Amino acid sequence: MTTQSDRSFWIFNAVISTLAIGFLGWLLVLREAGGVSADLRFMPGVNAALNATSATLLVLGFAAIRSGRREIHQRLMVSAFVASAVFLVGYVIYHYAHGDTPYQGVGAIRTFYFTILISHVLLSIVMLPMILTTFYLASRERFTAHKRLARWTLPIWLYVSVTGVVIYVMLGG
Repeated sequence: MTTQSDRSFWIFNAVISTLAIGFLGWLLVLREAGGVSADLRFMPGVNAALNATSATLLVLGFAAIRSGRREIHQRLMVSAFVASAVFLVGYVIYHYAHGDTPYQGVGAIRTFYFTILISHVLLSIVMLPMILTTFYLASRERFTAHKRLARWTLPIWLYVSVTGVVIYVMLGG
């Protein structure tokens, strides 16, 4: 049964997700980087640490719910979301000022890098609406639906977080 609050959530989720994807598309594809004189060379390392933190919190949150510690699970998952959100802010700031970092590898490692990068980007696009929906279902105590969606959300979110660190390392971080 769909309620007015459900409709409001779906609209909110669609608007926020579309705006985020549109903004990142503009930032990464259309906008010319530069014009900002701040030295942000430290940001990729910070962002990788935030991705690693998010991945760690996700694994701990999964372990907590498997052992029946619901409140700890909730706190860990919200913390993972905060780490991912702070990562996104740092990512936007860095790419606004610096732009992309070209990958210098050649041969098979270059193919491997771009395979990871493409899968990382594509999965990160679906990640935000999935996370918001998973959180929404939990907040409405629709735990059966929450659990069904979380079985997809967790591995995608974890993959995106871990591959963010791998990409950083492969870029020479």
